[in-house]
Amino acid sequence: MIAVGCDHGGYDLKQEILRYLEEQNIEYADYGCYSRESVDYPVYARKVAEAVKDGACEKGILICGTGIGISIAANRIAGIRAALCADCFSAQATREHNDANILALGARVVGPGLAVKIADTFLHTDFSGDERHRRRIELIEG
Repeated sequence: MIAVGCDHGGYDLKQEILRYLEEQNIEYADYGCYSRESVDYPVYARKVAEAVKDGACEKGILICGTGIGISIAANRIAGIRAALCADCFSAQATREHNDANILALGARVVGPGLAVKIADTFLHTDFSGDERHRRRIELIEG
């Protein structure tokens, strides 16, 4: 199950991501927001991050205008490795090397077509499991 959340700036792109997940028969939980009305992104970052941390969802996707604020907020939760990606290479590398568990997207940075490709890459790339990457993740987790 994939946890999905956004603020008002990411609402329209979230709808595109949800359509993609439905077309791919990927189960998801929508943690909001549910309109373009102004909201505070840390609320939705926390909801998605907690769902991933607690194991209710395997991975998450968060969207705000730039992806920056929402990724910073998500990374405040222990055990979360949220990666802001604007290209497929970064999405692949962060899964393989960092075992990132949340993808952050900037709706004002990437268009819907690219965002879907980034999400697809993120969701379908496995962690390499290499010892050096495990060691580095342990150092991050402290």
